[in-house]
Amino acid sequence: MQTLLVATRKGLFVVRGHGTQWAIAAHHFAGDPVTQVLADPRNGDWYAALRMGHFGVKLRKSEDQGATWEEIAAPAFPTKPTEGPLADDPTPWNVEMLWSLTPGSVDQPGTLWAGCMPAGLFKSEDGGRSWTLNTALWEHPKRLGWFGGGNDYPGMHSVLVDPRNAQHITLGISCGGVWQTTDGGQTWALTADGMRADYLPADSEQDPNTQDPHRIVQCTAQPDVLWAQHHCGLYRSTNGGQLWTGIAAPKPSGFGFAAACDPLDSLRAWFVPAQADTHRYPLDGKMVVNRTDDGGQTFTTFTSGLPQENAYHLVYRHSLELAPDRQTLAMSSTTGGLWISADAGEHWHCVSKDLPPVAALGWVPD
Repeated sequence: MQTLLVATRKGLFVVRGHGTQWAIAAHHFAGDPVTQVLADPRNGDWYAALRMGHFGVKLRKSEDQGATWEEIAAPAFPTKPTEGPLADDPTPWNVEMLWSLTPGSVDQPGTLWAGCMPAGLFKSEDGGRSWTLNTALWEHPKRLGWFGGGNDYPGMHSVLVDPRNAQHITLGISCGGVWQTTDGGQTWALTADGMRADYLPADSEQDPNTQDPHRIVQCTAQPDVLWAQHHCGLYRSTNGGQLWTGIAAPKPSGFGFAAACDPLDSLRAWFVPAQADTHRYPLDGKMVVNRTDDGGQTFTTFTSGLPQENAYHLVYRHSLELAPDRQTLAMSSTTGGLWISADAGEHWHCVSKDLPPVAALGWVPD
Protein backbone atom coordinates (compact mmCIF):
# COMPACT_ATOMS: atom_id res chain seq x y z
CA MET A 1 0.00 0.00 0.00
CA GLN A 2 1.36 3.39 -1.05
CA THR A 3 0.25 6.82 0.14
CA LEU A 4 0.14 10.01 -1.91
CA LEU A 5 -0.57 13.52 -0.58
CA VAL A 6 -2.47 15.74 -3.02
CA ALA A 7 -2.49 19.48 -2.36
CA THR A 8 -5.45 21.22 -4.00
CA ARG A 9 -7.36 24.47 -4.02
CA LYS A 10 -9.97 22.83 -1.78
CA GLY A 11 -7.84 21.03 0.76
CA LEU A 12 -5.38 18.19 1.15
CA PHE A 13 -6.41 14.74 -0.09
CA VAL A 14 -4.77 11.50 1.03
CA VAL A 15 -4.82 8.85 -1.69
CA ARG A 16 -3.87 5.24 -0.97
CA GLY A 17 -3.47 2.14 -3.11
CA HIS A 18 -1.20 0.30 -5.50
CA GLY A 19 -1.13 -0.71 -9.17
CA THR A 20 -4.48 0.39 -10.62
CA GLN A 21 -6.34 0.29 -7.31
CA TRP A 22 -6.41 3.74 -5.73
CA ALA A 23 -8.92 5.57 -3.55
CA ILE A 24 -9.22 8.79 -1.58
CA ALA A 25 -8.70 7.86 2.06
CA ALA A 26 -8.97 11.26 3.76
CA HIS A 27 -9.63 14.95 3.11
CA HIS A 28 -8.03 17.60 5.34
CA PHE A 29 -8.56 21.39 5.41
CA ALA A 30 -11.65 21.12 3.22
CA GLY A 31 -12.19 24.30 1.24
CA ASP A 32 -8.78 25.79 2.04
CA PRO A 33 -6.12 26.27 -0.68
CA VAL A 34 -3.07 24.06 -0.05
CA THR A 35 -0.01 25.11 -2.06
CA GLN A 36 2.63 22.64 -0.90
CA VAL A 37 3.01 19.37 1.00
CA LEU A 38 5.90 17.44 2.49
CA ALA A 39 6.10 13.99 4.01
CA ASP A 40 9.46 14.19 5.78
CA PRO A 41 11.43 11.01 4.97
CA ARG A 42 13.55 11.42 8.10
CA ASN A 43 10.80 11.08 10.72
CA GLY A 44 7.45 10.70 8.93
CA ASP A 45 6.07 14.14 9.83
CA TRP A 46 3.61 15.68 7.37
CA TYR A 47 3.51 19.39 6.50
CA ALA A 48 0.87 21.33 4.59
CA ALA A 49 1.17 24.97 3.50
CA LEU A 50 -2.06 26.93 3.12
CA ARG A 51 -2.66 30.18 1.24
CA MET A 52 -5.49 31.85 3.13
CA GLY A 53 -5.90 35.15 1.28
CA HIS A 54 -6.11 38.11 3.63
CA PHE A 55 -5.53 35.72 6.56
CA GLY A 56 -2.05 35.07 5.15
CA VAL A 57 0.04 31.95 4.72
CA LYS A 58 -0.48 29.21 7.31
CA LEU A 59 1.56 26.08 8.01
CA ARG A 60 0.18 22.88 9.50
CA LYS A 61 2.11 19.88 10.85
CA SER A 62 1.06 16.32 11.69
CA GLU A 63 3.21 13.87 13.60
CA ASP A 64 0.68 11.03 13.33
CA GLN A 65 0.04 10.60 9.60
CA GLY A 66 -2.79 13.13 9.49
CA ALA A 67 -4.77 11.91 12.49
CA THR A 68 -4.21 15.30 14.14
CA TRP A 69 -2.75 18.60 12.93
CA GLU A 70 -1.26 21.59 14.71
CA GLU A 71 -0.62 25.08 13.41
CA ILE A 72 3.05 26.04 13.49
CA ALA A 73 4.87 29.21 12.54
CA ALA A 74 4.91 30.20 8.87
CA PRO A 75 7.83 31.99 7.19
CA ALA A 76 7.51 35.77 7.38
CA PHE A 77 9.63 38.65 6.13
CA PRO A 78 10.92 41.32 8.50
CA THR A 79 9.62 44.86 8.25
CA LYS A 80 10.77 46.55 5.06
CA PRO A 81 13.43 49.20 5.73
CA THR A 82 12.51 52.83 5.22
CA GLU A 83 16.01 53.86 4.20
CA GLY A 84 19.01 52.35 2.51
CA PRO A 85 19.31 50.42 -0.79
CA LEU A 86 16.17 48.31 -0.15
CA ALA A 87 13.85 51.15 0.79
CA ASP A 88 12.68 51.43 -2.82
CA ASP A 89 12.40 47.67 -3.38
CA PRO A 90 9.22 47.23 -5.49
CA THR A 91 8.73 43.69 -4.19
CA PRO A 92 6.36 43.48 -1.22
CA TRP A 93 7.96 42.14 1.96
CA ASN A 94 5.08 39.79 2.59
CA VAL A 95 4.98 36.01 2.02
CA GLU A 96 2.12 35.45 -0.39
CA MET A 97 2.70 31.73 -0.96
CA LEU A 98 4.91 28.95 0.31
CA TRP A 99 6.02 27.32 -2.95
CA SER A 100 8.63 24.78 -1.86
CA LEU A 101 9.27 22.68 1.27
CA THR A 102 12.47 20.67 1.45
CA PRO A 103 13.94 18.62 4.29
CA GLY A 104 17.55 19.07 5.32
CA SER A 105 20.00 16.19 5.41
CA VAL A 106 19.64 13.04 7.48
CA ASP A 107 22.09 14.39 10.07
CA GLN A 108 20.00 17.59 10.40
CA PRO A 109 16.71 16.10 11.67
CA GLY A 110 15.04 19.42 12.46
CA THR A 111 16.16 21.38 9.41
CA LEU A 112 13.66 22.48 6.77
CA TRP A 113 14.01 24.90 3.86
CA ALA A 114 11.10 26.90 2.45
CA GLY A 115 11.04 28.71 -0.87
CA CYS A 116 8.40 31.40 -1.14
CA MET A 117 6.73 33.97 -3.35
CA PRO A 118 8.13 36.62 -3.39
CA ALA A 119 11.37 34.69 -3.86
CA GLY A 120 12.73 34.49 -0.34
CA LEU A 121 14.49 31.50 1.21
CA PHE A 122 13.71 30.57 4.81
CA LYS A 123 15.31 28.01 7.11
CA SER A 124 13.95 26.23 10.17
CA GLU A 125 16.10 24.25 12.58
CA ASP A 126 13.28 23.10 14.86
CA GLY A 127 10.90 21.22 12.59
CA GLY A 128 9.12 24.32 11.31
CA ARG A 129 8.29 25.92 14.64
CA SER A 130 10.38 28.98 13.80
CA TRP A 131 11.88 30.36 10.58
CA THR A 132 14.77 32.62 9.62
CA LEU A 133 15.05 34.54 6.36
CA ASN A 134 18.29 34.02 4.44
CA THR A 135 19.32 37.65 4.28
CA ALA A 136 22.46 37.01 2.21
CA LEU A 137 20.27 36.13 -0.78
CA TRP A 138 17.39 38.50 -0.02
CA GLU A 139 19.75 41.46 0.22
CA HIS A 140 21.84 40.44 -2.80
CA PRO A 141 21.90 43.32 -5.30
CA LYS A 142 20.96 41.04 -8.19
CA ARG A 143 17.66 40.15 -6.55
CA LEU A 144 16.27 43.49 -7.65
CA GLY A 145 16.70 42.31 -11.24
CA TRP A 146 14.35 39.34 -10.80
CA PHE A 147 10.76 39.53 -12.05
CA GLY A 148 7.62 37.46 -12.14
CA GLY A 149 6.86 35.06 -14.96
CA GLY A 150 3.19 34.15 -14.89
CA ASN A 151 2.92 35.73 -11.45
CA ASP A 152 3.22 39.31 -10.27
CA TYR A 153 6.44 38.63 -8.38
CA PRO A 154 9.41 36.26 -8.71
CA GLY A 155 8.99 32.99 -6.84
CA MET A 156 11.28 30.27 -5.51
CA HIS A 157 9.88 26.87 -6.45
CA SER A 158 12.90 24.54 -6.34
CA VAL A 159 15.13 24.06 -3.30
CA LEU A 160 17.58 21.15 -3.58
CA VAL A 161 19.90 19.97 -0.80
CA ASP A 162 22.99 18.09 -1.99
CA PRO A 163 22.91 14.66 -0.27
CA ARG A 164 26.73 14.71 -0.06
CA ASN A 165 26.96 18.11 1.57
CA ALA A 166 24.09 19.76 3.45
CA GLN A 167 25.78 23.14 3.03
CA HIS A 168 25.36 22.92 -0.75
CA ILE A 169 21.92 24.10 -1.83
CA THR A 170 20.57 24.80 -5.32
CA LEU A 171 17.61 27.09 -5.98
CA GLY A 172 15.34 27.58 -8.98
CA ILE A 173 13.65 30.98 -9.29
CA SER A 174 11.06 32.24 -11.78
CA CYS A 175 12.33 34.57 -13.11
CA GLY A 176 15.69 34.79 -11.38
CA GLY A 177 17.72 31.88 -12.71
CA VAL A 178 19.60 29.26 -10.70
CA TRP A 179 21.45 30.11 -7.49
CA GLN A 180 23.78 28.00 -5.36
CA THR A 181 25.52 28.16 -2.01
CA THR A 182 28.22 25.85 -0.70
CA ASP A 183 28.42 27.37 2.77
CA GLY A 184 24.88 26.90 4.02
CA GLY A 185 23.59 30.18 2.65
CA GLN A 186 26.24 32.64 3.79
CA THR A 187 27.23 33.41 0.19
CA TRP A 188 25.51 32.76 -3.13
CA ALA A 189 26.53 32.32 -6.77
CA LEU A 190 24.37 32.68 -9.89
CA THR A 191 24.75 29.48 -11.94
CA ALA A 192 22.40 29.63 -14.93
CA ASP A 193 25.06 29.81 -17.67
CA GLY A 194 23.92 28.06 -20.83
CA MET A 195 20.24 28.82 -20.39
CA ARG A 196 18.54 31.03 -22.95
CA ALA A 197 15.38 33.09 -22.56
CA ASP A 198 13.93 33.84 -25.98
CA TYR A 199 11.24 36.03 -24.41
CA LEU A 200 13.91 38.70 -23.84
CA PRO A 201 15.70 40.94 -26.36
CA ALA A 202 18.57 39.22 -28.16
CA ASP A 203 21.25 41.11 -26.27
CA SER A 204 19.94 39.92 -22.88
CA GLU A 205 18.40 36.51 -23.58
CA GLN A 206 21.44 34.73 -22.06
CA ASP A 207 21.50 36.85 -18.91
CA PRO A 208 21.60 34.21 -16.14
CA ASN A 209 19.78 36.50 -13.69
CA THR A 210 16.57 36.65 -15.73
CA GLN A 211 16.18 33.00 -16.71
CA ASP A 212 12.92 31.22 -15.98
CA PRO A 213 13.54 27.62 -14.93
CA HIS A 214 10.07 26.25 -14.23
CA ARG A 215 11.36 23.29 -12.21
CA ILE A 216 14.77 21.84 -11.26
CA VAL A 217 15.34 18.27 -10.03
CA GLN A 218 18.49 16.46 -8.94
CA CYS A 219 19.69 12.83 -9.16
CA THR A 220 20.29 11.62 -5.60
CA ALA A 221 22.94 9.06 -6.50
CA GLN A 222 24.81 11.48 -8.77
CA PRO A 223 23.96 14.96 -7.45
CA ASP A 224 26.06 16.71 -10.09
CA VAL A 225 23.34 15.71 -12.57
CA LEU A 226 20.50 18.22 -12.61
CA TRP A 227 17.51 18.53 -14.94
CA ALA A 228 15.54 21.70 -15.65
CA GLN A 229 12.23 22.32 -17.37
CA HIS A 230 12.75 25.89 -18.53
CA HIS A 231 10.18 28.24 -20.00
CA CYS A 232 12.06 27.89 -23.29
CA GLY A 233 12.90 24.18 -23.28
CA LEU A 234 14.71 21.39 -21.49
CA TYR A 235 18.17 21.57 -19.90
CA ARG A 236 20.57 19.20 -18.19
CA SER A 237 23.75 19.80 -16.22
CA THR A 238 26.40 17.21 -15.39
CA ASN A 239 28.66 19.49 -13.36
CA GLY A 240 26.38 20.54 -10.54
CA GLY A 241 24.64 23.31 -12.43
CA GLN A 242 27.73 25.31 -13.30
CA LEU A 243 26.84 24.91 -16.98
CA TRP A 244 23.52 23.94 -18.53
CA THR A 245 23.16 22.17 -21.87
CA GLY A 246 19.98 22.45 -23.91
CA ILE A 247 18.23 19.22 -24.85
CA ALA A 248 16.54 18.81 -28.21
CA ALA A 249 12.88 18.86 -27.26
CA PRO A 250 10.83 15.82 -28.20
CA LYS A 251 7.56 16.31 -29.99
CA PRO A 252 5.15 17.87 -29.50
CA SER A 253 6.79 20.65 -27.45
CA GLY A 254 9.69 21.62 -25.20
CA PHE A 255 7.48 23.90 -23.13
CA GLY A 256 6.12 22.69 -19.80
CA PHE A 257 6.39 23.04 -16.06
CA ALA A 258 6.94 19.65 -14.45
CA ALA A 259 10.07 17.51 -14.30
CA ALA A 260 10.98 14.34 -12.44
CA CYS A 261 14.14 12.24 -12.41
CA ASP A 262 15.20 8.83 -11.19
CA PRO A 263 17.13 9.11 -7.90
CA LEU A 264 19.52 6.29 -8.84
CA ASP A 265 19.69 6.48 -12.64
CA SER A 266 21.19 9.78 -13.80
CA LEU A 267 20.12 9.13 -17.39
CA ARG A 268 16.36 8.82 -16.74
CA ALA A 269 13.92 11.74 -16.44
CA TRP A 270 10.30 12.59 -17.26
CA PHE A 271 8.66 15.73 -18.67
CA VAL A 272 5.08 16.70 -19.57
CA PRO A 273 4.89 19.01 -22.61
CA ALA A 274 2.29 21.70 -23.20
CA GLN A 275 1.59 24.30 -25.83
CA ALA A 276 3.29 27.60 -25.12
CA ASP A 277 2.76 30.28 -24.21
CA THR A 278 -0.69 31.74 -23.74
CA HIS A 279 -2.39 28.36 -24.33
CA ARG A 280 -0.78 26.23 -21.61
CA TYR A 281 -2.55 22.98 -22.38
CA PRO A 282 -1.55 19.85 -24.33
CA LEU A 283 -0.86 20.38 -28.02
CA ASP A 284 -3.87 19.34 -30.10
CA GLY A 285 -5.65 18.38 -26.87
CA LYS A 286 -3.57 15.18 -26.55
CA MET A 287 -1.96 14.54 -23.19
CA VAL A 288 1.45 12.82 -23.27
CA VAL A 289 4.41 12.10 -20.99
CA ASN A 290 7.96 12.01 -22.36
CA ARG A 291 10.72 9.91 -20.79
CA THR A 292 14.41 9.79 -21.59
CA ASP A 293 16.61 6.85 -20.60
CA ASP A 294 19.84 8.14 -22.14
CA GLY A 295 20.40 11.56 -20.64
CA GLY A 296 18.15 13.44 -23.06
CA GLN A 297 19.58 12.13 -26.34
CA THR A 298 16.28 10.43 -27.17
CA PHE A 299 12.78 10.34 -25.70
CA THR A 300 9.90 7.89 -25.65
CA THR A 301 6.39 9.33 -25.66
CA PHE A 302 3.70 7.57 -23.63
CA THR A 303 -0.05 8.06 -24.03
CA SER A 304 -1.71 4.86 -22.75
CA GLY A 305 -4.44 5.74 -20.27
CA LEU A 306 -4.17 9.49 -20.89
CA PRO A 307 -6.87 11.56 -22.66
CA GLN A 308 -6.10 11.96 -26.35
CA GLU A 309 -8.74 14.45 -27.41
CA ASN A 310 -10.20 17.60 -25.92
CA ALA A 311 -7.72 17.47 -23.03
CA TYR A 312 -6.93 20.85 -21.50
CA HIS A 313 -4.96 19.75 -18.46
CA LEU A 314 -1.86 21.63 -17.35
CA VAL A 315 0.61 19.69 -15.21
CA TYR A 316 2.18 22.24 -12.92
CA ARG A 317 5.65 22.38 -11.32
CA HIS A 318 5.11 20.06 -8.37
CA SER A 319 2.56 17.78 -10.01
CA LEU A 320 4.82 15.04 -11.39
CA GLU A 321 6.36 12.95 -8.62
CA LEU A 322 8.17 9.60 -8.56
CA ALA A 323 7.53 7.29 -5.62
CA PRO A 324 10.38 5.77 -3.60
CA ASP A 325 10.01 2.48 -5.52
CA ARG A 326 11.23 4.33 -8.68
CA GLN A 327 8.43 2.81 -10.74
CA THR A 328 5.24 4.45 -9.47
CA LEU A 329 4.72 7.89 -10.95
CA ALA A 330 1.92 10.29 -10.03
CA MET A 331 0.72 13.19 -12.17
CA SER A 332 -2.00 15.78 -11.56
CA SER A 333 -3.41 18.83 -13.28
CA THR A 334 -4.75 22.30 -12.69
CA THR A 335 -8.14 21.06 -13.88
CA GLY A 336 -8.46 18.35 -11.23
CA GLY A 337 -7.08 15.26 -12.96
CA LEU A 338 -4.99 12.68 -11.11
CA TRP A 339 -3.23 9.79 -12.82
CA ILE A 340 -0.86 7.14 -11.50
CA SER A 341 1.49 4.88 -13.45
CA ALA A 342 2.87 1.67 -11.97
CA ASP A 343 5.46 1.16 -14.73
CA ALA A 344 7.53 4.33 -14.87
CA GLY A 345 5.07 6.27 -16.98
CA GLU A 346 4.39 3.75 -19.75
CA HIS A 347 0.75 3.15 -18.81
CA TRP A 348 -1.51 5.40 -16.75
CA HIS A 349 -4.55 4.85 -14.54
CA CYS A 350 -6.95 7.73 -13.94
CA VAL A 351 -7.69 8.04 -10.23
CA SER A 352 -9.98 11.07 -10.61
CA LYS A 353 -11.02 13.72 -13.10
CA ASP A 354 -12.97 15.67 -10.51
CA LEU A 355 -10.55 16.92 -7.90
CA PRO A 356 -10.10 20.65 -7.30
CA PRO A 357 -7.13 22.19 -9.16
CA VAL A 358 -3.98 20.45 -7.90
CA ALA A 359 -0.92 22.47 -6.86
CA ALA A 360 1.46 19.78 -5.61
CA LEU A 361 1.94 16.08 -4.95
CA GLY A 362 4.03 14.34 -2.32
CA TRP A 363 4.69 10.64 -1.78
CA VAL A 364 4.81 9.32 1.77
CA PRO A 365 7.98 7.23 2.22
CA ASP A 366 7.42 3.57 3.02
